[in-house]
Amino acid sequence: MRIGEIHLFQYELPVTNGPYRIASGEVWSLTTTLVKLVAEDGTAGWGETCPVGPTYAEAHARGALAALTEMAPGLIGCEALPLPRPRRMDALLCGHNYAKAAVDIAAHDLWGRQLGVSVSDLLGGALTDRVASYCSIGVAAPDEAARIAAEKAREGYPRLQVKLGGRDVALDIEALRKVWQAIRDTGMTLAADGNRGWTTRDALRISRDCADIPMVLEQPCDTLEDLQKIRSLCHHPIYLDETATSLNTAITAAGTGLADGFGMKITRIGGLHPMRAFRDLCAARNLPHTCDDSWGGDIIAAACVHMAATVAPQRMEGAWLAAPYIDGHYDAENGISIRDGHIARPLGPGLGVSPDESLFGAALLSA
Repeated sequence: MRIGEIHLFQYELPVTNGPYRIASGEVWSLTTTLVKLVAEDGTAGWGETCPVGPTYAEAHARGALAALTEMAPGLIGCEALPLPRPRRMDALLCGHNYAKAAVDIAAHDLWGRQLGVSVSDLLGGALTDRVASYCSIGVAAPDEAARIAAEKAREGYPRLQVKLGGRDVALDIEALRKVWQAIRDTGMTLAADGNRGWTTRDALRISRDCADIPMVLEQPCDTLEDLQKIRSLCHHPIYLDETATSLNTAITAAGTGLADGFGMKITRIGGLHPMRAFRDLCAARNLPHTCDDSWGGDIIAAACVHMAATVAPQRMEGAWLAAPYIDGHYDAENGISIRDGHIARPLGPGLGVSPDESLFGAALLSA
């Protein structure tokens, strides 16, 4: 089965009750990029990629559209089943994994719809129909962070991520202490996410001054070299996030003992196909990880949930969704949402969501 058509769309996702604050800045609205693949028999599959602005990582919305526009003509006539070979996209464009991921996700959706099975079946089979999520608190004043933490514990989230950095490190330490005080008897696990916002000095101070708090340090510093400097001096496990830019990086980090776990984004690593290999690498090394993404609507959310459903529970750190920050769904009936800190796995064929294409307006490119 070959790809007969490719259509590209972009859609604005305003942040509800914004902004969402991270160390690199404030997020008020984000542009998501959507890919519709149509096979020669008319079967369609959808993919999505939504970078968190131009400063969070080496990705941005205009770059996604440009990369996909560059690749689209070369993908027409390519075999859609079982998948467009990653090497085919690599032959058309070097890098830009976050854009290629949208094509990969769309191909999985198309493949599942063609065979009448879910994407999680294609990825090896679901181990659960109820996937754990986690709550992420944006950079906030210590008392406000503690208030939100207590609220999210009552809502049933099993894990809490606190965004930190971009301010006086003493405020980050105060926030961590107050958050831990609010959740310590709830069973919630805690991740302190610096989003690359700390120097090695500040990361070590936080780990030293909060040595009594059981938490992980998620991407505390900007580079792998920085993490290598502090690795043996930290009192806490270190998870890679933004620096885990490829499957090769993940293999190196796991093999050298640099990482105790990962916050992995599906679009960062290039889609569900490489994410499956990453999942199996983590299983071999017994490393916990997330299956989530930076932002986006029902399409990327469904992809995250399907992948997370195939991970052994003892290694599943959760699937984070942007859904609580977005009004409405692409699919009014089957949109992905969080209930009691968990997400129901979509049970229909493919991704299990059928977006209302009229929401996105005219295609920006059709090939």
